[in-house]
Amino acid sequence: MAYDTIMLFEDKFRNHILPDKVHMLNVSFLVPEMRREFGGCAGNIAYNLKLIGGDPLIMATVGDDFGPYADWLDKHKIDKAHVRALKGTYTGQAFITTDMEDNQLTAFHPGAMSYSDKNKVGMAEDVGIGIVSPDGRDGMIEHAAQFAKAGIPFIFDPGQGLPMFDGNDLECFIKQASYMVMNDYEAQMVENKTGREIGLIARDLEMLLVTKGAEGANLYHNDRITVIPAATIDTPVDPTGCGDALRAGLLYGYLNGMDWETSALIGSLLGAIKIESVGPQNHKFTKKSFRQRFEKNFGRKLEL
Repeated sequence: MAYDTIMLFEDKFRNHILPDKVHMLNVSFLVPEMRREFGGCAGNIAYNLKLIGGDPLIMATVGDDFGPYADWLDKHKIDKAHVRALKGTYTGQAFITTDMEDNQLTAFHPGAMSYSDKNKVGMAEDVGIGIVSPDGRDGMIEHAAQFAKAGIPFIFDPGQGLPMFDGNDLECFIKQASYMVMNDYEAQMVENKTGREIGLIARDLEMLLVTKGAEGANLYHNDRITVIPAATIDTPVDPTGCGDALRAGLLYGYLNGMDWETSALIGSLLGAIKIESVGPQNHKFTKKSFRQRFEKNFGRKLEL
């Protein structure tokens, strides 16, 4: 769970950074535009899963400043029973400044996220599937082990947490997980760290999905590779949270007895809908419009 503070610098960073002075950098950017969004992988996935008709259960650690986000979850009837507030900490925060060339400067403060291991998977009941997404290092390691011990299938989603783990760590996650999702850049990092090609890693999992942005995704399942097309986008606005929307589609499909291809197509469309709005949790749709758009994009009917 995190707040995303997004600022626009109405110029180019390169006009204000002297190449021969980077060793003593001291710059200030005026940012007339600023907005604060509700974000974080858990919140984004839960928001999308709730939109499409799922019943998400967030497990996360947050800080003293979580009040507005808690109200947002209540407004959308998202269960926060296992969202633990830790006194004397901040909720995770990303401060992102973008210039007119779409370059970004980002500072991330993990805050309460660093203590995510204080939550235990066993605190939640009647869990059908879980997902271990970027979080505190200890929390990711312990939650994966707890899912495996409890016999609860889970998706391993390393994402931005990849730099925290070496090849042995990743092999342990892969051994414990039933499923894995990452983008093509992350897949290359995993190959480099483990020394194994994605095709070989996929054999150790029931399902592996590698997303490729506008090119869709590759689904590895039952010793086959299925190409998942990207859904058509009307007007792209903001890609923040698209990957989390896709993951919500995978979870929804699984929980409703759908095959992985259909689940990935649901995720593809959720990502397309998200990219058409600003921020990771501001898009909306009706089930009727989703079904219609799904059939138009993929040529098949969908029951929601």
